[in-house]
Amino acid sequence: MTDTADKLPLAMLYERAERQPEDVYLRQPKDGHWHSFSWSQVLDQAARLVAGLYALGLEPEDKVALLSKNCAEWFICDFALQMGGFISVPIYPTAGADTVRYVLEHSESRAIITGKLDDPGIQEAGIPEGIIRIAMPYPSSLDCQHDWKTLLAHEPITLPPVPSPKQLMTIVYTSGSTGAPKGVMIDFGAFAAAAQGVVTTTALDKHDRVVSYLPLSHITERVYVLGSSLYSGMQVGFVQSLDTFISDVSHTSPTVFISVPRLWTNFRSGILNKLSQPKLDILLKIPFVSGLVKKKIRAGLGLKDARILGCGSAPVSPSLLRWYERLDMPITEAWGMTENLAYSTLNYPYRSDKVGTVGRRGVHVDIRISEQGEILCRCPGMMRGYYKQEDATQQVLQDGWLHTGDQGKLDGEGFLSITGRLKDAFKTAKGKYVLPVPIETRLAENALIEQSCVIGSGLAQPLALVQLADGVDLHHKGKIVEQLAATFEQINQQLESHQRLAGMLVMQAPWTIENDLMTPTLKIKRHLLEKKYAELDQVWPEGRVILWEEELDKAQ
Repeated sequence: MTDTADKLPLAMLYERAERQPEDVYLRQPKDGHWHSFSWSQVLDQAARLVAGLYALGLEPEDKVALLSKNCAEWFICDFALQMGGFISVPIYPTAGADTVRYVLEHSESRAIITGKLDDPGIQEAGIPEGIIRIAMPYPSSLDCQHDWKTLLAHEPITLPPVPSPKQLMTIVYTSGSTGAPKGVMIDFGAFAAAAQGVVTTTALDKHDRVVSYLPLSHITERVYVLGSSLYSGMQVGFVQSLDTFISDVSHTSPTVFISVPRLWTNFRSGILNKLSQPKLDILLKIPFVSGLVKKKIRAGLGLKDARILGCGSAPVSPSLLRWYERLDMPITEAWGMTENLAYSTLNYPYRSDKVGTVGRRGVHVDIRISEQGEILCRCPGMMRGYYKQEDATQQVLQDGWLHTGDQGKLDGEGFLSITGRLKDAFKTAKGKYVLPVPIETRLAENALIEQSCVIGSGLAQPLALVQLADGVDLHHKGKIVEQLAATFEQINQQLESHQRLAGMLVMQAPWTIENDLMTPTLKIKRHLLEKKYAELDQVWPEGRVILWEEELDKAQ
């Protein structure tokens, strides 16, 4: 393969289809069977889809939305939209009707392509009249006027163009953790720079394999998987359903596996449900047995061939990373945001002594800390701006630097530590500011806790809302309270007086996308929890750990 420098994504697709036409690129499980797509087949289907879209009256620069879980057809649609000069607008497959309608109307999308959905009826009401509706070949797609088979019956377009680096490729809407989603405008050149940076940093090549299951509507999956597959030539497998997740991952046997803290936590809980921590500790001290246990755990997760394990999207506990490190499963933490295409810093090659940081800057990325402690980023893979929001664009893009809104610090080797979000800081009733993220990181050191949210705006002292990890045995409530109380006391001893927690409330109802307390990327909507529990301190027995909200009345 020739040098990929300065080549845009479509140029890489054309080149691979020409040089390795029969090599398998995408592998899609469907109805219990695996279907393979070669590079030449992917290009052919994309070229036919473009012709079909033109036949529907769509024109270059029209916005076309994508609403589907990950699948081979999502990739093909993305390539077709690039080839046709359309602007893609991905929508989270778990988005509610209100979000779907907002994104479609705000982006002025003329068409929407729908595919694999868990409950298509949820999104149906969000699609305005007059939008062209196209269905991927899945029974769970929405009812549409136009189907995949008919559109692909068109003759493929010839001499597909390569856009200019400054041409708008896509509008990616943020997950809306603090309000209405913003439309991040991304040019072809920026996308190419970020994807090439990932491949250069991690040395991905055509011998690698990856599973695509985190939402392609999120910039991380779009760059790290779809984008880097073009520049590396690696094979991409998909997942049929949640029920078949582990078996599908095992079938693909990825060499690269990227996940989020919540899933890594759930994996750990599943392992400890079968093998207690004390027993695991003993087995890991026996040389020969230790190796067998580690191999069995990796194989059980479908990760026996994985050479790169990644984690991002939300803060992860250093203790969780250390836990996996003992199993010879070093997890690379990375940091980025939609506005810089998720490619900013990585702890790769993995440095054990840098656990607790998010790594150092990637290729062609500059990072510095402002006088206010804010992380500033400058790189080729940066957004053009926010769609229809010039004022917001000017606030975050200043003199070529992206003002990330994250607070952090750099060590002597350039490794970055995130200390919180500027907008997450709250002022207690005592007039003191508190950064919740460092406290939440300490809470996550307790394996019983899967998620936490520290609130305190206007309260006398901060309070911790926590969710227990899957698999915690609720028959032993006394022991749970005892362990949480020990963590509570230990953390408070490390905090300044105005930061100390007044209490810890274990939530019985989960925070989910469905109840709107989490974004589609599994970030907690802190502002909604702050609002919901704004008066919690008025009924709180100071210094207590409380299991379940209904027990608050008993504790008073």
